[in-house]
Amino acid sequence: MKFQPTPLQGCYLIEQEPRKDDRGFFARMYCAREFEAAGLPTDFVQINNGFSSKKGTLRGLHYQRPPHCESKLIRCVSGRIFDCVVDLRPDSPTFGSWYGEELSAENRQMMFVPKGFAHGYLALEDHSEVVYLVDTFYAPNTEGGLKWDSQALQIKWPITPSILSEKDQSLPDFDEQDWSEFAGL
Repeated sequence: MKFQPTPLQGCYLIEQEPRKDDRGFFARMYCAREFEAAGLPTDFVQINNGFSSKKGTLRGLHYQRPPHCESKLIRCVSGRIFDCVVDLRPDSPTFGSWYGEELSAENRQMMFVPKGFAHGYLALEDHSEVVYLVDTFYAPNTEGGLKWDSQALQIKWPITPSILSEKDQSLPDFDEQDWSEFAGL
């Protein structure tokens, strides 16, 4: 695997290194040794699967508060998504910055999202499906989120989201929240 740093500290775009032959290819999606060598967590405890039937479906931007912050490894296995992260760590040089990348079944790239980030993804075509690993169990009492169209963040979504849950439609703006609990992550 190739670990490519993104502009946000601790966040990586990961490229598989497929071994190809006349049958197709074989590649690792995850290897504890390679993640450990890159300084990334290796203790994933849950695998999540999300499916968006319609283009324009947005899920996020979501996070879990301390002590249940989670790191994620995201891969699109069908269709295409725009995967977006926001750094919530107030002592980070990239605090309040966002980064997005297209992940698709075709490009097979993955996004590693460290603890202390909000995460969301937008389906860029119908029938888009993601699989992602997390290193902390879901704790509903610590979940939070950000408005997808936060004026403070100015995220440049490749298409305008058209389908959001009621919960995601009512999330607060970035600058309406206190991020001090994310210090030190």
